[in-house]
Amino acid sequence: MKGTHSREGNVRKQEQDTVVRVSHLTGGFNETKVLDDVSMIAYAHEITAILGSSGCGKTTLLKHLIRLHHPWSGSITLFDQEITGMDETQFDHILRRIGVLFQNSALMNSISVAENIAIPLEQHTRLPRDIINRIIRVKLHLVALDDAIALMPSELSGGMKKRAALARAMALDPPLLFFDEPTTGLDPVTSLGLDKLILKLRDELGVSMVVVTHMVPSILRIADSVVFMDEGRVLFSGPLKDALKSGIRQIDEFFQDA
Repeated sequence: MKGTHSREGNVRKQEQDTVVRVSHLTGGFNETKVLDDVSMIAYAHEITAILGSSGCGKTTLLKHLIRLHHPWSGSITLFDQEITGMDETQFDHILRRIGVLFQNSALMNSISVAENIAIPLEQHTRLPRDIINRIIRVKLHLVALDDAIALMPSELSGGMKKRAALARAMALDPPLLFFDEPTTGLDPVTSLGLDKLILKLRDELGVSMVVVTHMVPSILRIADSVVFMDEGRVLFSGPLKDALKSGIRQIDEFFQDA
């Protein structure tokens, strides 16, 4: 079921803010092309899902968006700033405005949940320790993990690890969050709970999100817009409701086979 965020209130207008804009992006590994002339837009205060079958290039696209990979050609703009030509100091300012939830959660197993969440605060701010501790508690409350503050990652369930990683991703109050397969490996009930949390963050905090996923139930619950990829190319980019009636064979098969 969709959240309370009105699609009518999100009708695309020329003046609507964009948080991500990709233009004619081509890239890959060594001499193997993975992304072929990819263009897409993610709008502010929306959830944009990047989807497609395994190996279509969606995770590679995400890694380009957060500069883990550099494109062969094309442009990537975050918050109206072109990032591909930035030096590390310039891009560091962008990094403070984005959060990333990786597929495996990427928590450091040797330190507690609280210490994991503290990492971006310690790296990017000069806040005193008591303020950092207060922020940690607020973020854990936001993801319903108040009692996990002193636990180690090994003591968490799969769903709790995702929520702890989400709390860390939100430590600096970023206006843009990136997710790599957030519900993969979770049972249906836990997946539903995480999807509801994602919708809550969009609706109550106005956070913009780009979600890489192949999980159709999650896509139908949370996505405002979709970017459908096939063999490294974008076949469709636009509202989910339009994708479902696009008549594009690959999209029809993707949703029917799930």
